[in-house]
Amino acid sequence: MKKKVFAAFLAFFAALSTWAQQVPGMDFDTWSKTGGSWFPYAKDAPASQRAWDSANKGLSILGVNTTTPEYDHVAVSGKGKAAAKVVSKKVLWAFVAGNLFTGRFNKVVDLSGADMDFGVPFTGRPKSLSGYVHYIPKPINYAKEPYLGLKGRPDAGRVEVILTDWEGLKHIDTTKEPFVDADKDPHVIARAVMDLDQDTGGYIPFEIKLQYRNGKTPRYAFIYVTPSRLGGSFTGGSGSTLYVDEFRFNY
Repeated sequence: MKKKVFAAFLAFFAALSTWAQQVPGMDFDTWSKTGGSWFPYAKDAPASQRAWDSANKGLSILGVNTTTPEYDHVAVSGKGKAAAKVVSKKVLWAFVAGNLFTGRFNKVVDLSGADMDFGVPFTGRPKSLSGYVHYIPKPINYAKEPYLGLKGRPDAGRVEVILTDWEGLKHIDTTKEPFVDADKDPHVIARAVMDLDQDTGGYIPFEIKLQYRNGKTPRYAFIYVTPSRLGGSFTGGSGSTLYVDEFRFNY
């Protein structure tokens, strides 16, 4: 009888751990710099804790980082606290949308695209994602078809969450496929999106609810942050900035 009770006790806490699962580094407090590139994790962090990445590795050879730690302007103050600052920039002749995402940035492709793997292992079924954002848009001054008509209008940022049952990380070559098509991908289990279309005037709290499409258990979580949501199509405003801090899944 005691063995059965103990087994049930262990099963309960194993389920609780999965139920309340978070992605490592969602507070954006820990950063390191290697080879001129900023990374949102400790330099000696194991692979399982290196959940987040950006285009920094491909841009730092030019002395550019579009995603950097922010220690002064944070949503929650205190010793050791930091936030992420994500900025869109013109780099040489190309417009580069700032980004921060769960996954891996592999390499630059044809000087204007990127080879990336999206997602991080995750098996929870949260109800929502919450946190803080401060968005500062700039007028769109770089655009390509079919978005040429947006020039001069304010940029728009985005925070997006996709839970999937992909067989592995989602491989993307932005010269061929700019982003995950969540509407058509049959492996998408749940999605939440927050578009930002005006200056927030400072940090504001947010909570976006995940809309589930089925009862499957996720295998991966893809969280994507950008100050220029059309950046995959090389459209946005140079200088658009999105600060993010203290993300958390709520169950």
